[in-house]
Amino acid sequence: MEPAAGRKLYVVTQTSEAAAVAQQPPKPGRGSRIRVHRAWFVAAVTFVTIIGAAAFRSVPGLLIDPLHDEFDWSRGTIGAAVSVNLALYGLTAPFAAALMDRFGIRRVVAVALTVIALGSGLTVWMTAAWQLMLCWGLLVGLGSGSMALAFAATVTNRWFTERRGLVSGILTAASASGQLIFLPLLSWIVERHDWRPAAVTVALAALAVVPFVWLLLRDHPADVGQKPYGATEFVPKPAPVPGAARRAVTVLFSAARTGPFWLLAGTFAICGASTNGLIQTHFVPAAHDHGMPLTTAASLLAVIGVFDVVGTIASGWFTDRFEARRLLAVYYSLRGVSLLFLPLLLVTPGVQPPMIFFIVFYGLDWVATVPPTLALCREQYGEDSAIVFGWVLASHQVGAALVAFLGGLARDTFGSYDVVWYASGALCAVAALMALVIRRRGVGAEAMA
Repeated sequence: MEPAAGRKLYVVTQTSEAAAVAQQPPKPGRGSRIRVHRAWFVAAVTFVTIIGAAAFRSVPGLLIDPLHDEFDWSRGTIGAAVSVNLALYGLTAPFAAALMDRFGIRRVVAVALTVIALGSGLTVWMTAAWQLMLCWGLLVGLGSGSMALAFAATVTNRWFTERRGLVSGILTAASASGQLIFLPLLSWIVERHDWRPAAVTVALAALAVVPFVWLLLRDHPADVGQKPYGATEFVPKPAPVPGAARRAVTVLFSAARTGPFWLLAGTFAICGASTNGLIQTHFVPAAHDHGMPLTTAASLLAVIGVFDVVGTIASGWFTDRFEARRLLAVYYSLRGVSLLFLPLLLVTPGVQPPMIFFIVFYGLDWVATVPPTLALCREQYGEDSAIVFGWVLASHQVGAALVAFLGGLARDTFGSYDVVWYASGALCAVAALMALVIRRRGVGAEAMA
């Protein structure tokens, strides 16, 4: 009979071995088939989530004229509400990235979608401009900020070590895909049934995505016993990080001591000014000023979304293979040239071949700047790159907010948007030069300490 001490040692040894095995990712059997990595399913859920949340991004440009006609609010006042929305979209992003580290991606995104639905739904009963500021500016701004590109950056950093450029391009393109889906629908609703059913549609679209997030999204590969895609070793799930707001501010102060941060923030502010603040907010009313029907103008903006998907995914592929700084310089230069020609194209109310060329050309460049900007943040700031990118995104939205307001003010003052197109084209040339100045050597952990 085996001695008791021997049996005890044997049991302890077996228990230790079992615990060690439990901490390792499951290994496929000899006859098992090759399966698609779970990271791609998480990316797919993230893509659908961003599409659903993108409904609110399609509405501001469609509401300027209807709200002006119904409430007699100036375009500057409506643009101010949009600017609050855009600014909060950016300023919330770095805190959202830190909150995802603390409470998990799934909880933060589910709450954010609910807040978006609440803010959009409440606009149906508004009667004063401050209510537009509260509902569309504050609530939708806070909710959408938590669904910003920092969400895509967090998912990419946790679930992928390879194909990060491609994945970030695909997830960035999700917003454009949502625009493609919702813009024609919402513009048709506004023309046929007023703006209130469009606001309700946005609220329902945000709520519809919540079950997908809660049931299918996972915070970390370790939650399902897998390695990140492309990783050679199993990565344990890190412990929740307390002090989310403090960490976001600490990372900002550390990054702000480095030159690349200010160059990235400056270029991305110009990016926001020339896309979300300018084209997305003011293209539809500007085209409508020249006699183009609302649905036609919105459909052209949706077509930009089609080519944005192609351009952003291609940009992610390029980012995995080419120098990110040079890519940014090319993107901003081409965007600036296209904006300088836009006032000439808007003279005629019809959709002529030059306008179609602009839509295709501009669409390919719309958010192509995101993958190389993400790559530069990752190169410079390592593990803090998602939060740093959140602050860089904040500058993007501050630039967008300024032009959303100034564009409406310029329309009220000058009777046209021409001065805004020309100024934005010149700013894009400045952004191209700034991108080339960013140094190639990474900052490293020492500079962030």
